[in-house]
Amino acid sequence: MISHIYLGVADFERSLAFYAPLMAELGLLQKFSDPVNAWAAWVAPDAPRPLFLIGKPYDGGPAAPGNGQMVALLAASRASVDRAYAMAMAQGGQCEGAPGLRPHYHPDYYGAYFRDLDRNKICICCHQPA
Repeated sequence: MISHIYLGVADFERSLAFYAPLMAELGLLQKFSDPVNAWAAWVAPDAPRPLFLIGKPYDGGPAAPGNGQMVALLAASRASVDRAYAMAMAQGGQCEGAPGLRPHYHPDYYGAYFRDLDRNKICICCHQPA
């Protein structure tokens, strides 16, 4: 259903340093990083799509988060959710919901929510039982 997700960022190098360890924790591989054009992409090791991309907005305007928009990324385990969330917080992310069960979604939904350095809302979640 999804080909790619592109998040606009204000400072490419700072955002690359923020996202690179998170993507590694989630088992995603960096497909490319192009500092000249200020964009980078990650992908699952077993599929060419979807891509998760960060970069400067194409229109040259400032990066701004959308109201009501969120990107949710899958984690293989609840421990991985915890580690990714801790990394985001240590790098200046803003908490939007600490790691924990969200049984109102479904009994095994375990997620954490945060804002990245440009205030994009990100969720890291695991749908597997403990």
